[in-house]
Amino acid sequence: MVELLIHNMAPIMFGALVVLLLLGYPVAFALAFNGLFFGLIGIELGLFAPNFLQALPERVYGIMNNDTLLAIPFFTFMGLILERSGMAEDLLDTVGQLFGPVRGGLAYAVIFVGALLAATTGVVAASVISMGLISLPIMLRYGYDRRLATGVIAASGTLAQIIPPSLVLIVMADQLGRSVGDMYEGAIIPGLVLTGLYAGYVLLITIFFPKAAPALPAEALTIREENGSHGITSFCVLLALTAIVAYAANIWLTGRVEQGEAIFAVGIAVGFAYVVALIDHYLHLGLLSRLAAQVVFVLVPPLALIFLVLGTIFVGIATPTEGGAMGASGALVLALAKKRLSLDLMKQAMDSTAKLSAFVIFILVGARVFSLTFYGVDGHKWVEELLVGLPGGETGFLIFVNVLVFFLAFFLDFFELAFIIVPLLGPAAERLGIDLIWFGVILGVNMQTSFMHPPFGFSLFYLRSVAPRVPYLDKITGRRMEPVTTGQIYWGAVPFVGIQVVMIGLVILFPQMVMHYKGAGTGIDPNSIQNFDIPGLDLAPPLGLEGLGGPPSDLAPPSDLAPPSDLAPPPGLTPPADPAAPPGLSPPPQQGQQ
Repeated sequence: MVELLIHNMAPIMFGALVVLLLLGYPVAFALAFNGLFFGLIGIELGLFAPNFLQALPERVYGIMNNDTLLAIPFFTFMGLILERSGMAEDLLDTVGQLFGPVRGGLAYAVIFVGALLAATTGVVAASVISMGLISLPIMLRYGYDRRLATGVIAASGTLAQIIPPSLVLIVMADQLGRSVGDMYEGAIIPGLVLTGLYAGYVLLITIFFPKAAPALPAEALTIREENGSHGITSFCVLLALTAIVAYAANIWLTGRVEQGEAIFAVGIAVGFAYVVALIDHYLHLGLLSRLAAQVVFVLVPPLALIFLVLGTIFVGIATPTEGGAMGASGALVLALAKKRLSLDLMKQAMDSTAKLSAFVIFILVGARVFSLTFYGVDGHKWVEELLVGLPGGETGFLIFVNVLVFFLAFFLDFFELAFIIVPLLGPAAERLGIDLIWFGVILGVNMQTSFMHPPFGFSLFYLRSVAPRVPYLDKITGRRMEPVTTGQIYWGAVPFVGIQVVMIGLVILFPQMVMHYKGAGTGIDPNSIQNFDIPGLDLAPPLGLEGLGGPPSDLAPPSDLAPPSDLAPPPGLTPPADPAAPPGLSPPPQQGQQ
């Protein structure tokens, strides 16, 4: 019985963790308890030495000393300041007026603003709650199908998971041991493609079910010219000129900057549009319509902040942590410029930031305690051999892993998946030759579904918290409006979950959507670098991993590394003529045990 327990310690340990999570225990405490409990069992069974758990303080200190994780509170604080200073309201109101005359215009506006909020806030809760409070009453007022309205809002809010600066991408990069900047650059195109798929779904709805997404009536379009026109022509002309400036700037910058010419070109073009709007406003030239000017003044500040944060990271000027610090400072400047920065706003943002950061760190500490014991019982080898041996090679591995993560997302949120599952999957993926940035983006898109499908879809619960629960009187029309049911919210999310599954397949089928990140680097794939095998030298396992604190027999060098009886030198080396090797020479000390 004891031998059976020792042999199957890893799967028993993993199964016990799943049971604890399904019973509803907090993730951080379930992880820590599981690791400590099986660590003590391992000591009793002789798998570890009594000093095995002495590695825990160093592993916890490593979390506190991880500069990359500082980006999480910085980006969270930036997003909360922008959201609570009214930026989301301004964006939704302006973009809604822009797309209003188009059938399904409000839905397009929600998707577009959701992408912008994702690139500025990176927080799903902030995006969903803001759009639920602002856009949902308007969509219900003008006859949108309730399932379409709720689905668009819930799905657009989850774009904060895949469009940088995303908190899940920061965690994913940390767990996979890859650069956050590379993860951001690899995820940007899949994020934009997913946004386009959402818009494509709305387009199909407007074609086949036009009553589900009507255009806004004329009386709802408040930003109009004195002659009653919408002013869209002026905006289109400005947009075309901006595109021409961006193209010309990109050509001029090619060869003059080492990398990031496209980012600089777009920044120049956006600055050009803003300068034109400022000149027209202060000189009263009448070049731009009210709508065009409003769009420029509302969109350019958050776009400038996006270029400041992501541009400096992509170009290599700043680290993600430094970019997050600049983003937080920029958000404070924007809130101050809008005269909406207050002490109460600061307190609310800092309180929410501290709660989210503590939540992440506690889960990570629990994960480190669990991984110490799990690696000590060779659990990583068990998982790796299990996954590598799947039929179908790389394709079979990706299909199995994505199906596994998809179903685990029914019960776990993305932080829990990232800290528990990703460290186990990463070594197997690397062994199969899968690029870990590509693998991380695939998992990021997959984990995005954890916010969308029942029973624990957080985006659905965020929307449920702000959607009307009882009948109410509309403030504009005075009509009695029926409440939004939970069933309507859940059914509205189903098509978008399907779209996200399609997106997972597209990223797998077209890896170049992610692999373009390599073009900005040195051109050297770290995975292609060959290791040198030095005869007679074996690297000691890292602290806290397999072999740590094991019984003396486990610490003995392998038999193939033992010195031969005649002390013959390794092949290719000439032995020294003098002095002769003394008898009983012990093997050379292993590296890491000096």
